[in-house]
Amino acid sequence: MFSFFKKAPAPAPIDEAPTLLPEGWVTKPASPAPVPPPVAVPAPVVAPAAPLPARPTAPPPPASEPEPEPEPVAAPRQGWLDRLRAGLRKTGSSIAGVFTGTKIDDQLYEELEEALLMADAGVKATQFLLDDLKRRVKDARASDPQAVRALLIDALAELLAPLEKGLEVGRHKPTVMMVVGVNGAGKTTSIGKLTRHLAEADQKVLLAAADTFRAAAREQLGVWADRAKVEIISQEGGDPAAVSFDAVNAGRARGADVVIADTAGRLPTQNHLMEELKKIKRVITKAQEGAPHEVLLVVDGNTGQNALNQVKAFDETLGLTGLIVTKLDGTAKGGVLAAIARERPVPVYFIGVGEKLEDLETFSAREFARALLE
Repeated sequence: MFSFFKKAPAPAPIDEAPTLLPEGWVTKPASPAPVPPPVAVPAPVVAPAAPLPARPTAPPPPASEPEPEPEPVAAPRQGWLDRLRAGLRKTGSSIAGVFTGTKIDDQLYEELEEALLMADAGVKATQFLLDDLKRRVKDARASDPQAVRALLIDALAELLAPLEKGLEVGRHKPTVMMVVGVNGAGKTTSIGKLTRHLAEADQKVLLAAADTFRAAAREQLGVWADRAKVEIISQEGGDPAAVSFDAVNAGRARGADVVIADTAGRLPTQNHLMEELKKIKRVITKAQEGAPHEVLLVVDGNTGQNALNQVKAFDETLGLTGLIVTKLDGTAKGGVLAAIARERPVPVYFIGVGEKLEDLETFSAREFARALLE
């Protein structure tokens, strides 16, 4: 199973690169064992021995290289892949249907172009994928539509690769995250799932209920805080920036590893509300220099090209560090990740295909491409 988080070492005079363990969500750097000082030992004087007669030996049999066994996929990750494949079926079925014929001709490429556009891959990403695919088909001299589909998986995985990045915690104490998004994208639920994963990885988390406008937002976040057994800072009807400021200061005072601020839903077209988000970010920086260390946007996969517009608008206003793409199980527009990769490649930390805790997982470009097209 992939690691859920990268655990960076605490700040030190010498920068250490964060490590990633194959199991578990957070890695903790091991302390190096003390090395004893070298001891000089005088070399012993040995009298030369008489040479022994050489004995003929039979040549060893040629060694055959054992074929490496494929690495088994961990059961939890395999379960996630099955859910991801099922979640992307609405998007992938129309694309995969293009390859049911027997010929590779202009009609196949025209149908593929239409299917990618219908999946909201966008004009730029669609044209890029088609050009790349034609080149791969020519180089591989592919003559079967199923072979073309395999080449499309490779092309899509390569396009999506820049989005693949792990969320890192531990380089700052605390690591401060500011989570934004429009109403209904699943922002608070995603924060709750993320908090549970962090808490189960022995990270001390503090939540800031900075969504003081939406009814019951504070109570909804409080439910997730109770489930994960973490602390929450909230004020009924308080100023969102003030709540965030208090939470960061409280996190520093209480030794929290991570502080997550849940902000109110914002439409990127509402300039006065976007200015409020900029104010929250400025106030967080006053509470801790360099914070927020992560500005995460939660986008609903159902919104297709509108999701790309949200990424562009929030990135221009706040400088996004990562995305959480939700609700991919209920959409036929999962191709929007290709559009994001081509036009605004903000890393995708997590994708979601359901409401359960295990339905939020790390993003892998090749896993996504295979689940979409196989």
